[in-house]
Amino acid sequence: MVWESSLHGPKHSKSLLLTTNLIIEKDNALIVFSNGRLNAVSCIDGEVLWKKDFEEESLEVQQVIQPPGSDFIYVVGFAASSQFEMYKINAKNGELLKHESTAFSGRFSGEVSLVSSETVVALDSTGSILLTISFHKGKISSQQTPVSNLLEDSPGLAVIIHSSVTGIFAIKTDAATIFIRVIGEGKLEVVEKTNHETVVSDALSISEGQQAFALVQHAGSNIHLTVKPVHDWDSNLLKESIKMDQQRGFVHKVFINNYIRTDRSHGFRALIVMEDHSLLLLQQGAIVWSREDGLASIIDVTTSELPVEKAGVSVAKVELNLFEWLKGHVLKLKGTLMLATPEDIAAIQYMRLKSSEKSKMTRDHNGFRKLLIALTRAGKLFALHTGDGRIVWSHLLQSLHKSESCRQPIGLNLHQWQVPHHHALDENPSVLVVGRCGPSSDALGVLSLVDSYTGKEFSSLRLVHSVAQVIPLPYTDSTEQRLHLLIDADKHAHLYPKTPEAIDIFQSEFSNVYWYSVDDDNGIIKGYALKTKCSGNVADEFCFDSTELWSIVLPSESEKIITTATRKLNEAVHTQAKLIADQDVMYKYISSNLLFVATVAPKASGEIGSVTPEESWLVVYLIDTVTGRVLHRMTHHGSQGPVQAVLSENWVVYHYFNLRAHRYEMSVIEIYDQSRADNKDVWKLVVGNHNLTSPVSSYSRAEVITKSQSYFFTHSLKAIAVTLTVKGITSKQLLIGTIGDQVLALDKRFLDPRRSVNPTQAEREEGIIPLTDSLPIIPQ
Repeated sequence: MVWESSLHGPKHSKSLLLTTNLIIEKDNALIVFSNGRLNAVSCIDGEVLWKKDFEEESLEVQQVIQPPGSDFIYVVGFAASSQFEMYKINAKNGELLKHESTAFSGRFSGEVSLVSSETVVALDSTGSILLTISFHKGKISSQQTPVSNLLEDSPGLAVIIHSSVTGIFAIKTDAATIFIRVIGEGKLEVVEKTNHETVVSDALSISEGQQAFALVQHAGSNIHLTVKPVHDWDSNLLKESIKMDQQRGFVHKVFINNYIRTDRSHGFRALIVMEDHSLLLLQQGAIVWSREDGLASIIDVTTSELPVEKAGVSVAKVELNLFEWLKGHVLKLKGTLMLATPEDIAAIQYMRLKSSEKSKMTRDHNGFRKLLIALTRAGKLFALHTGDGRIVWSHLLQSLHKSESCRQPIGLNLHQWQVPHHHALDENPSVLVVGRCGPSSDALGVLSLVDSYTGKEFSSLRLVHSVAQVIPLPYTDSTEQRLHLLIDADKHAHLYPKTPEAIDIFQSEFSNVYWYSVDDDNGIIKGYALKTKCSGNVADEFCFDSTELWSIVLPSESEKIITTATRKLNEAVHTQAKLIADQDVMYKYISSNLLFVATVAPKASGEIGSVTPEESWLVVYLIDTVTGRVLHRMTHHGSQGPVQAVLSENWVVYHYFNLRAHRYEMSVIEIYDQSRADNKDVWKLVVGNHNLTSPVSSYSRAEVITKSQSYFFTHSLKAIAVTLTVKGITSKQLLIGTIGDQVLALDKRFLDPRRSVNPTQAEREEGIIPLTDSLPIIPQ
């Protein structure tokens, strides 16, 4: 990096950058507008050469323009949403040459689109009037054109599509897209109208004085790519049609570059970005390569079991059809008889890879071969094979597709919906995709059910309520569909699936259903229980009112919630008793309602090192979410986030930064149940005078003791998890995702709070490691 410049200003505003050929005192300059201030910045050392403030409170600057070959700049924008402002500024010294403004009876909406160096277009707030504003020689002249004059019989809201092609812009409504040329001072001419989804590229200079741009249009399963010269709309430099996979959606963006063919004519390549965020390169009517860049923005992921390989039954249903099977045998025969061509050899190698144990489409003995079902921000669902990472199927969800009723669909999370037991049912597992129609928490919800093996969306549902929280319940019906509670913004609980059997199961467990919500911004944790059926106008037997049981309000001036962690739903605990040295027994405090919360001082919620150790502290809590009782609270003075935490059985491990020691630390807290501590007498156990079989209730007074210890740790973390096994017998390993994108397995015994410098003989036999101040990392 040669230089970096930080630009401050009087108020918050959007930032605009104008690269110019401007030379000030033998120095090339950049013009930057940010924070309500216009700056000229030197390209050599980043020094600010001059600056100009725009004091007017309501001014929203939209464009900074430099007409070609001139030494002045136009700054244009809106004031109070109904006034158009134009400032003419000397580019050499920042002096204000002229200020003009014109009032408009309505209000402006959205942004201003630049058509030429002295003409801009904008829409009014209703989207029905198009304004063309010219400021030739510093004089503002404006013209209003109703959109209906340009677009007959096209209902819906109009939006301007930005284009860097000089003199041309586009207006899009739900029904059509029109391209308009601006002639002279504000005269408009429609050059083309299309009913297909259309995208325009930026202008590209292909030779002296000649520029070209690309248009991409969707028509059914094909996309049409047209390259036109900027000054002649009617002629085409290139026209191609390419067949496109429907699961990629519409084209979002297009970029072109050119090359000279052997016959000295211009050839073009187009790079397109699709709706599912994939990248494709098109050349000579074909897709040269494609990349699934949607996988770079995964929102949520879940796993799905593969089918069991049954003895004597072909897995052709899942893997290959008969033709593929025969083709494979013919290829192998050709290979054996030395008749295989290089293409055949490549195909044989590919088949060997495919049929290797690692990439089989069936379950393995240990359960490590699975499908990873990933939901991306573009609303596409991918199934990846854990053996070799290949994409088994991908599906652009219709429910998360923009439509009349759902303008801004957003995917939220994935849940296991149906996991059929392979001995009993011959059905495929399925996942539940939860989304909503907009960024706000009270936007209406969207549900989709997708087959895990094929990617087929077999059911989608537009909800009549919002989705603030999804709670998978530990109950399943006779077809192994898991019951889910969806909590809306008004704290009503809705039960899914909506079947009579589900409601019967739920009613029998009604009094045992509790949940909690964490409001990070306000530092409030609340607990809820179900009350009665919804008391609304609609008679919905699957909707329930909730009642608030408890709340914990953290002081906002001293604590800000940054992390929470809970136990995995499917975690099995082998035994509650823990044998320690001298044949003594400690009983683990096992509760599926335990919540770990970490808070920091509000000042310390920024980057590491942004505060002094005296201003920073980290407070951790262990909370019972049924009663709201705080079981344990501990403060680490001089420590700061980010905090990564994992909660398992009766212990929690968390990672944070210690400002005083200038090092990362990991701490462990183990929590034990004292109410069962008397059950050590053999005679008591024989006679039956013990309380080991008495039910555990969150409402009985918790007698707990905690043990904790902290260790230095040399790495920064991205993620932390713990190994899970079916019966919970195998000793635990912490899986740590480091900042260098490596996974480190660390034995939980290193994070034992009972470690001491000189363990006794009995403790050594138990497996306690002598205490050191830091955790060992063996790089190999």
